[in-house]
Amino acid sequence: MAKEYSGSPKHHHRLEAKRNPLTWILGVSFLCILFYVLGAWQRSSNPNTTQFSAYNRGGCDSHVTTSDNGNAVVGHPSSTNLDFASHHQVVLNSSKTVSQFPSCDMLFSEYTPCQDKVRGRKFDRNMLKYRERHCPAKEELLRCLIPAPPQYKTPFKWPQSRDYAWYSNIPHRELSIEKAIQNWIQLEGNRFRFPGGGTMFPRGADAYIDDIGRLIPLTDGTIRTAIDTGCGVASFGAYLLNRNILTMSFAPRDTHEAQVQFALERGVPAMIGIMGSQRLPYPARAFDLAHCSRCLIPWKKYDGLYLAEVDRILRPGGYWVLSGPPIHWKKFWRGWERTREDLKQEQDAIEDVAKSLCWKKVIEKNDLSVWQKPINHVECFRSKKVLKAPHMCESDDPDTAWYRNLEACVIPLPEVSSSDDVAGGAIEKWPERAYAVPPRIRSGSTPGVTAERFVEDNKLWKERVAHYKRIISPLPTGRYRNIMDMNAYLGGFAAAMLNYPVWVMNVVPINSNHDTLGVIYERGLIGTYQDWCEAFSTYPRTYDLIHASGLFTLYQNRCDITYILLEMDRILRPEGTVIFRDTVELLVKIQSITDGMRWKSQIMDHESGPFNPEKILVAVKTYWTGEATQKQL
Repeated sequence: MAKEYSGSPKHHHRLEAKRNPLTWILGVSFLCILFYVLGAWQRSSNPNTTQFSAYNRGGCDSHVTTSDNGNAVVGHPSSTNLDFASHHQVVLNSSKTVSQFPSCDMLFSEYTPCQDKVRGRKFDRNMLKYRERHCPAKEELLRCLIPAPPQYKTPFKWPQSRDYAWYSNIPHRELSIEKAIQNWIQLEGNRFRFPGGGTMFPRGADAYIDDIGRLIPLTDGTIRTAIDTGCGVASFGAYLLNRNILTMSFAPRDTHEAQVQFALERGVPAMIGIMGSQRLPYPARAFDLAHCSRCLIPWKKYDGLYLAEVDRILRPGGYWVLSGPPIHWKKFWRGWERTREDLKQEQDAIEDVAKSLCWKKVIEKNDLSVWQKPINHVECFRSKKVLKAPHMCESDDPDTAWYRNLEACVIPLPEVSSSDDVAGGAIEKWPERAYAVPPRIRSGSTPGVTAERFVEDNKLWKERVAHYKRIISPLPTGRYRNIMDMNAYLGGFAAAMLNYPVWVMNVVPINSNHDTLGVIYERGLIGTYQDWCEAFSTYPRTYDLIHASGLFTLYQNRCDITYILLEMDRILRPEGTVIFRDTVELLVKIQSITDGMRWKSQIMDHESGPFNPEKILVAVKTYWTGEATQKQL
């Protein structure tokens, strides 16, 4: 039987209706008070919890804007702060974070850690070893910020920077005096002017390059990458840019103050470097053209060691151009203050070394001489020319170039099936070669990288650079000129930047899983090897924008990341920008260090949205300078 209820059901419901609202209100009020008390207690008990105020959460007003002078300024969100510290923990090889890094003494304003002149004097002068890389020991590393000179100014924008630089940025008159009659550089009031002259081209670099262009093809896209040994202020490389030829210029840090610094201030690619006892930090078969204009390299010495190194880095079919002594000595010997016999002996020795490398002499005209490397070694083996010194290298990795001693031998080219084939594979002419699948990928000689992966990488970086353009508005304006990609991989970032008035130094860390620098050069781009536990071979304040994608994931357990960030600060110009791509954990740690380096920064979502674990940190180095010394006053 159904259960019977006593009393009226309507009366029962009315009583429940009166009780429930009151109970509900009291319960909610109690919970609100409880959570408020717990929240206040937690906040007071963790006063040092890291707050993350610059994270770009969808819908928040967070962006990078520009100041009145066109420089990048990091904007901050108006939304509440988010704290990632308790949710994202990572143990990094980094020293204890300091609140603020002090400024170094003004004596370090042009400090180049691995080419320090005082340290260099401790090393052998034979083969100029004392001018090579000699990096400071751990206990010698500076924990301070390299100051800019007083009255430092933002460099001229490209293309004006090719011809002008502020004296206050590089306060050295030496070259304008020593090279006055050669038109390297002239001081005009508060700025330098670069007329485009050189030791062997008093009519200017443009006219000199035109002379070379009458001997070899410079404008049809065959030649894209060049190397200029002993570059001076890099006028040769500066004017080759008009022909779409990208030049890696290098010179030692020597008695001519700041040659490479002048080159980079002009917006021209350059590095501190020398042909001494070690290989240049570039892969084999990298350059279409090598150039020496009275570069003072003893080509005939050490059994042709230096020409063998040029042969290593020169592409099959590439050209070597030599101007100045001893070329055409019969006509010019009186002006060179050397005897006819001495000059003849030197040129004969160079000719012999070139023959032993199986090079063909293309032409000698006036004070220019041009040789061409063979496209393969088939005929070279057949004619037995390799029996002459230097001999063929054995069991050698031709791309190994980081602290690798030079050898007086010829690097064998990849095998071919026909004497008409280009060793290693033919490459497209520029600009098609920028996006054509490089031969090293087509042949499978770059492990882990397929043609499909190459195409996907290009598409990915086009999307990413388009995103960078939205968040860094000065990108297409010419505000940035010198750019470095610290972990370049296949060079996709640099290729995506080709439409902007910039050039990119593509760096492949020696700790990378794959050596891809050869691929980058086959694309018509330039770069170098580097161990980021050491300083880069450049002067302070030489890059406008630095890109670091996945770099700190690679180095977090290798060395103290604080010193990597201090090195980035050294080479970054005041008001320059850095783009980091990495995990949130790493970016939080990086930001905690850069906050003490006078950088302004914010973390943003990945371009694909907030759910991607990879994030972007955009940082801007603030403008500040050192104080003038008594001597400068």
